[in-house]
Amino acid sequence: MTIDPTDIDRLTPPELVTLADPPASKEACIEFLLDVAVEAGRVEDREQALADLLQREEEATTGVGFGIGIPHAKTTAVSEPAVVFGRSEAGIDFDAMDDEPAHLLFMLLVPAEGGEEHLEILSSLSRALMHESVRDSLRTADSVAGVRSALKEAVSG
Repeated sequence: MTIDPTDIDRLTPPELVTLADPPASKEACIEFLLDVAVEAGRVEDREQALADLLQREEEATTGVGFGIGIPHAKTTAVSEPAVVFGRSEAGIDFDAMDDEPAHLLFMLLVPAEGGEEHLEILSSLSRALMHESVRDSLRTADSVAGVRSALKEAVSG
């Protein structure tokens, strides 16, 4: 299974897209993105979600290169999957293997009992983001609707 354009409505509704510049440190950025999910009512236990996200960061970097950071966790703090989108003008050090700062940020939160959906979402998102045109569209989108449109186009192609 791969995610398709209709999944964007479920995984990344407008309230999970922020165009506000996040804090410059990785941990503060993770908390910033998590707070977007909390405010949208998608997280039942902020502290548990944060602990799970930070634990995952300790295991291996979520800086995937190409200016992308995908902090993610399977957690009991959510009952349905959510993907928060944010971006940083200056870039944030996510310890990527290519040493490039992350400008495009995706926080993936999935239920601990989520089965394989976690890997399916992560894989589909990663494949779409390998295309420079997709990254450019996400960097230059000037509205929440523009970001969501770029995401839908990315997963459809």
